[in-house]
Amino acid sequence: MRPNRSQWADLSLLLVTLVWGSTFVVVKWAIQDLPPFPFLAIRFFLAFISLLPFLWFQKNHLSKKSLLIGVALGVFLFSGYAWQTVGLQYTTASNAGFITGLSVVFVPALVTLTTHKLPSLSLFLGILSALVGLALLSLGDRFQVNKGDIMVLVCALSFALHIFLVGRYAPQTNATVLASVQILTVSVLSGIFSLLSPQPPMHFTSTVWLAILVTAVPATSLAFFVQTKMQQFTTPTHTALIFSMEPVFSAISAFFLAGEVLTLKGIIGASLVLGGMLVAEFTGSENEIPLE
Repeated sequence: MRPNRSQWADLSLLLVTLVWGSTFVVVKWAIQDLPPFPFLAIRFFLAFISLLPFLWFQKNHLSKKSLLIGVALGVFLFSGYAWQTVGLQYTTASNAGFITGLSVVFVPALVTLTTHKLPSLSLFLGILSALVGLALLSLGDRFQVNKGDIMVLVCALSFALHIFLVGRYAPQTNATVLASVQILTVSVLSGIFSLLSPQPPMHFTSTVWLAILVTAVPATSLAFFVQTKMQQFTTPTHTALIFSMEPVFSAISAFFLAGEVLTLKGIIGASLVLGGMLVAEFTGSENEIPLE
């Protein structure tokens, strides 16, 4: 049986998630020499530059509406990165990883609120499996809420809103224009925050340049173009479930690049995340149940 358009879209988004998860270790190394906000400003600016030739050919699609939508999406995208960056200073990486993954719950909640339709049973089971898997993969023996966790919770909501709004507006807007404007918005806002907030010394080492080059095109311009394009053919909830695979791919890349070994609990958690995504993908979970 040949994959349909929705399954091709989901596969493309899974590849995007693979890229994001695989670059986590390199970025973690880089921000030891270059602070997060300057790193994001340069990364997203170079990503925008890489899209300029394609944007030129799509200039007829530029409009006030597409610019406003792109800026709004860029604000939510930047908010996710910013709150996550600040929150990580006050909480553990494991807590942050799990809380960021809560977007897998926030997105279907937003869909339910706006469409008045509950997820189908198979989709609900997929979400639940992914949520339990994220907890096993990310959390330690203790989970204590602190102000950093609240900040990362805002990050998760920001990413959820970004996924939800891309799903709503991508079919109405040219993908190249939408990706380019939101990427430029993140770069500008990151640059502003770099200037307004105190920054430690910046060192442009070979690791930094490698991370910038690796993330600017595959993990930013190409990734967000694919997300914007492919979310026209799948649902926001499917997208959130697929994106919940990021910590799984991150753990795999950490094993090969940094020698980090996944515990048995982590392996079970990763398996549950993968299982949740597959349940949603292959059981007709696009069906929704209207609320009475």
